[in-house]
Amino acid sequence: MRNVHWAGAGALALLLTACGGSDGGNGAEAGEAGHAEGGHTEGGHGAEDMVTLTPDQIRAAGVQLARPIVGGAGTIELPATIAGDPQGTQVVSAAIAGRVVALHRNLGQSVGRGQVLAVVESREAAQIKGEVEAARARLHLANTNLAREQRLFAQRVSPEQDLVAARTAATEARIALAQAQSQVSAAGVSGGGLNRLGIVAPIGGQVIARPVMLGQTVAADAELYRIANLGRVALSLNLQPADAGRVAPGGGVTVTAAGRQATARIDFVSPVLDPETRLVPVLATLDNRGGLWRVGESVTAAVQLAGGGGAASVRVPTTAVQTNDGKSVVFVRTPKGFRVTPVTLGDASGDTVIVRSGLTGTEQIATTGSFTLKAELGKGEATHED
Repeated sequence: MRNVHWAGAGALALLLTACGGSDGGNGAEAGEAGHAEGGHTEGGHGAEDMVTLTPDQIRAAGVQLARPIVGGAGTIELPATIAGDPQGTQVVSAAIAGRVVALHRNLGQSVGRGQVLAVVESREAAQIKGEVEAARARLHLANTNLAREQRLFAQRVSPEQDLVAARTAATEARIALAQAQSQVSAAGVSGGGLNRLGIVAPIGGQVIARPVMLGQTVAADAELYRIANLGRVALSLNLQPADAGRVAPGGGVTVTAAGRQATARIDFVSPVLDPETRLVPVLATLDNRGGLWRVGESVTAAVQLAGGGGAASVRVPTTAVQTNDGKSVVFVRTPKGFRVTPVTLGDASGDTVIVRSGLTGTEQIATTGSFTLKAELGKGEATHED
């Protein structure tokens, strides 16, 4: 498309030369008008910010005119990434060291909550389970002694202090058993022999990682499995701060990829900028019960924006925007041609881009052929410097 614009620039140059000789001196008249105004054109802009063209020259150069798109709401398109749902992904590990003697699930297989995934054999496991059995035996003995003391106290054979002591011992034994069982629960284990602990799945889902091998000795808290509930995934994207102020949790995001499209719902708009990108992280939730989306996949997200502060958004075609002296500009139609107008841009949405400042939306702008106008502007500036 750039080649077309360059061809247009050459055609415009030839056209302006021809028109200068056939219009009876239109170029000279424009120059005289400029001198008459003290070297400035309308609006107080310098001549270097203007491109003087007649309507015939504009049509012959293929420059098309239109007004910006004005609306209180808009949609911006930007890249996004499918991520695992933070609340639906969990690492499975054992709190004790040992040797892996059984692995019951492979990559990609489904698992239910509470199902045994692996078995770890360990001397520490034997100690933990031994403490549970010992605490259970002590509790049984304490309960038996308490029942005997209650019976003797009822027969007025044993004093009340013996009954109180038996009741206290039974309570302490019950607490000791609960503590021993909590140690087993804290290790995330269940089942197995005396020296073996079965590692259970804390959530239901699909196995997405299994970094251990059968027979491997693992340290305490080493990752054995990673489980993800992929029926719901997250959509991770980043917005400009000004755009982030126009979205809120509950808003819609259209997600598209090759041959697929779905709608996600915004759950989180960060109140803090990312220190590296200076953008606002946003997370949305996407239904994936059909298994269409993969974690880590790059997609396109179309985010719906609400009206900001009651002001209508202004959008222009991307073909209308050029760069001049390091600034983004558009060419606004004037009675004598075009005025170079600096603009501040927002995010692009398809073939349009949001204009944050510089345009009111009522102007006529060059939507096609703006590169040709830029080329003619550069020639005019060179002539002015000479």
